[in-house]
Amino acid sequence: MAYNDKFRLSCHAVILNDTGQVLLLKATYGDCCWGLPGGAIDVGETIHQTLVRECLEELGQTVTIDYLSGVYYHAHYQSQVFIFKAKLTQDNILLSHEHSQYGFFDIESLSSVQQRRIYDCLAYNGQVRSYHF
Repeated sequence: MAYNDKFRLSCHAVILNDTGQVLLLKATYGDCCWGLPGGAIDVGETIHQTLVRECLEELGQTVTIDYLSGVYYHAHYQSQVFIFKAKLTQDNILLSHEHSQYGFFDIESLSSVQQRRIYDCLAYNGQVRSYHF
């Protein structure tokens, strides 16, 4: 990788409700799509610090991290994405200005990319997985 190349790193949380649906947030920027809570790593942060900070910013509460389940390369975004299993510490979600809605969705209703990352997370056996999209 050259000095001026752009490359992104981000961390995202798989958070389930009591019925096994996954939490997604609808962005107010870019293509306004639905995605897992989380975001870009800031300079000087660890991946764990990033996930906790991003969830606090986006959900208005801290999360408890269970484990890192996978690292996925997304060629379209030139990005490596760290996927964690996490839990909310409270029942109330207070969205930031970055998101307009939140909801819990059946995993089968999501895109194949989201499904792969979430199913890998839920099938975690102590080995971190990786995949190229």
